[in-house]
Amino acid sequence: MTPSGAPSIAASKSIDGNRQRGGHTQWHRSATVSCGQRADCSTCGGTLRPRMGLSTRLANADDAATIAAIYNEGIADRIATFETEPRTAQEIAAQLADKSARYPTVVVERDGHVVAWASAGAYRTRAAYAGVAEHSVYVARAARGAGAGRAALTALCDAYAVRGFHKLVSRIFTENTASIALHERCGFRVVGVYRRHGKLDGEWRDCVIVEKLLEL
Repeated sequence: MTPSGAPSIAASKSIDGNRQRGGHTQWHRSATVSCGQRADCSTCGGTLRPRMGLSTRLANADDAATIAAIYNEGIADRIATFETEPRTAQEIAAQLADKSARYPTVVVERDGHVVAWASAGAYRTRAAYAGVAEHSVYVARAARGAGAGRAALTALCDAYAVRGFHKLVSRIFTENTASIALHERCGFRVVGVYRRHGKLDGEWRDCVIVEKLLEL
């Protein structure tokens, strides 16, 4: 995939079993929720039953090293990005600062450890595309298949809808069937395929284009 703070919640409250504390959203096994801000969210295409022990929040500079480590796993896997060079914590910290509040990064925690993240950036520089962002989702190898990717993506959809974006888009390698399935489960639509869109390690790669219209 191609690779502004959420409203703070001062007090703890429960929404259909979904407990929020200090800007975090913690999902319990009994809760059926779809994203970090509310229990019934059209942004992510319906409800889901998140795994126990996952919570989402906005990333900060202290997360840079872990975000870099997860990103570097995705780079090494060669099915998630055209990037080939590992990123340092300093580079990630600089990116977080550059994006500021307009383009936040969301992290997913399990038992107090960041296991996934999702972020987005400007789709194009033209004013007509100001409400469109291009996003990425990465999950630590050890945490894949446990709901962290879905938690990250649904929280990202909500965070960007709140900030006035009306669409998220991404490009996914055709070989990355897990990511394509994740996006479809979260209400993204497959638009088409870019053929021979770029070379990775000297080989042409095709990319599936996905999009999601966001709603508050």
